[in-house]
Order: sequence, then C-alpha cells, then structure tokens
Amino acid sequence: MSWPKEKALGLIRQIGVIPIVRAASDEDAFRAAEAIVAGGLGIAEITMTVPGAISVMERVAERFGGQVLLGAGTILDAETGRAALLAGAEFLVTPSLDVRVIEMARRYAKPCFPGALTPTEVVTAWQAGADMVKIFPCGPVGGAKYIRALKGPLPQIEFVPTGGVNLETTPELIRAGASAVAVGGELVDRKALQEGRLEVITDNARRYVEAVRRAREASAA
Repeated sequence: MSWPKEKALGLIRQIGVIPIVRAASDEDAFRAAEAIVAGGLGIAEITMTVPGAISVMERVAERFGGQVLLGAGTILDAETGRAALLAGAEFLVTPSLDVRVIEMARRYAKPCFPGALTPTEVVTAWQAGADMVKIFPCGPVGGAKYIRALKGPLPQIEFVPTGGVNLETTPELIRAGASAVAVGGELVDRKALQEGRLEVITDNARRYVEAVRRAREASAA
C-alpha cells in the first residue's frame, strides 16, 4: 500500500509519536517493528544504521502493508533516500539538513523531516519544502524550552523533537508545541529486544501514545 502524503502526515499528527528503530541486526529490527505494530502505534522509522536496513524495510512493507506507516531514518543523501522509498518507506528523516533529500522526497510526493537545530537551519529546511522539521538534538539545547522559543517566531513550522525524548519529557514537548516526538531507545529497548521480550516494546509504544494524548487533552482544557 502506498500512503498519500496528506494521509501519512495526518497519521503522524494524530498519533504524535514516531518510534525510531535502531537495532544490532536486521532480524532484531524486524521484530521491533512487529512489536510496535502490536502496540497499536502504526508508525515505525527504520534507520539506515541497521544492518541490511533496505531489506528490513522491504520485509516490513510486505508483511504489514497498510498496518504501518514505514519511515526511513538517518538518510544522509538523496540516493539513499530514493532507495528507501523504492523499498517501501513512506517518509524520510535526516539527522542534518541536506536540501537535495527534501527535493527528492518532493519528487516522489513523500513527507520529509530534515534534521535542523538553529533558527537559520529550521527556516532553510522549511523554505526548501520540509513537511515538518526534526529538531535534533533537542534535549541538550533545552528540550521543551527550546521548542517553545522556536515556536514564538516560527508558529507556521511543525516540529518533531528528537534526542532527550522520554516519557517524562514527551508531555512537556507536546505542550510546548511539538506536532510529534521521535523516540529511539527509550521506546525500542535494545536489551529487551535482544532478550526476546517484545512485550516491553509493545507496552512502551502504548505508554507513549497515551502520554501524547493526555498532554494534548491538558493543553486543550
């Protein structure tokens, strides 16, 4: 199944959590995606640091189809991004700002969330056509306070903070104006994954979704 761009963005906005799968093996990565889907989250970002990442994406796309919105993370160049999209990825995430990756994603009508940190990088990414901007690393530069500071002059840009995101900081980031959070090891517990305790990841997924929901309800109250 191919996700229309606006439907993909709508799901990310609705759920508010992007689980980042970094794993020591292709099999671990596939099982992590399986556990995330079991938790009802429906979104999984496979990073290019996973061994055989492209083949993992192909397996996840074939196995789960419309059950999961599959993303490709740690995209460092347009060629890798294109390979990921052809393997079944429906959105691209980069750790840094490369306008060529954004342009390539736009050609395929797929969302792209480039990594940026400074206001100049954020605006450059947005002007290049980024759908949302990944603020990385968010935690070390102030977390929710930094998101709130960026949102002041840039309310039209949607942010996805990454780095320093956990169950404690997630509600703060959502209340500060983040459209979604991206979570790595705090959700996809590598130790639990290696030990075959997939229920830990499934439970984590549910807890993050609930944390976002409650934060939004509190903000709306």
